[in-house]
Amino acid sequence: MILDMNEYTAMVNKLSINIIYSGPMWEDGIKGLTEMVRVHLDHDSITTGSAKSIFSVFVEQVTNMLMYSAEKGKYPAKSNETADVPIGMLVLGHKDNIFFIQTRNAVKNESITLIKGRIDHLNTLDKKELRQFHKEMLKGDNDNPESKGAGLGLIEIARRATAPIAYNFERLNDSQSLFTMYVEITQEAKTGLPLQ
Repeated sequence: MILDMNEYTAMVNKLSINIIYSGPMWEDGIKGLTEMVRVHLDHDSITTGSAKSIFSVFVEQVTNMLMYSAEKGKYPAKSNETADVPIGMLVLGHKDNIFFIQTRNAVKNESITLIKGRIDHLNTLDKKELRQFHKEMLKGDNDNPESKGAGLGLIEIARRATAPIAYNFERLNDSQSLFTMYVEITQEAKTGLPLQ
């Protein structure tokens, strides 16, 4: 059966979506996806600073899904084996002069308090305070045994975002919930400079 692509095209155009993906988060596939975003931003008429911020936030959000998604799928690997691959969803789009990156993946229910606490704290800090907090976290100990970066990815997202990080949790079952994170970056004046 051939799907009516007009319906999807209308939705993508209405929401100004540049990229949408849902499924397994392979490291090799993510590299290809991030390169596509880099090229897309390189050809958009936005400042280098804005493009770097959008790209950086996109990479951090995808990396978070890759590292921490609690939902895994069985997919073929080398030597006729299967591998547990993280599952996630991402959307990159824009509304007027605001780019947005939204991701969704499953997390363990026991991690929700920690995630909420970190994002809520970051949302209270201004840019100067975020820079200082970043320096402190680089020197400090990691309070989360599951975290491979001491929350540095979230700090980088907060530093690049031009609005508070929005998020929600939707309970799936007794052990997991869907975690959605939404980040906005307002474009600077357009110049057509390439992304370095």
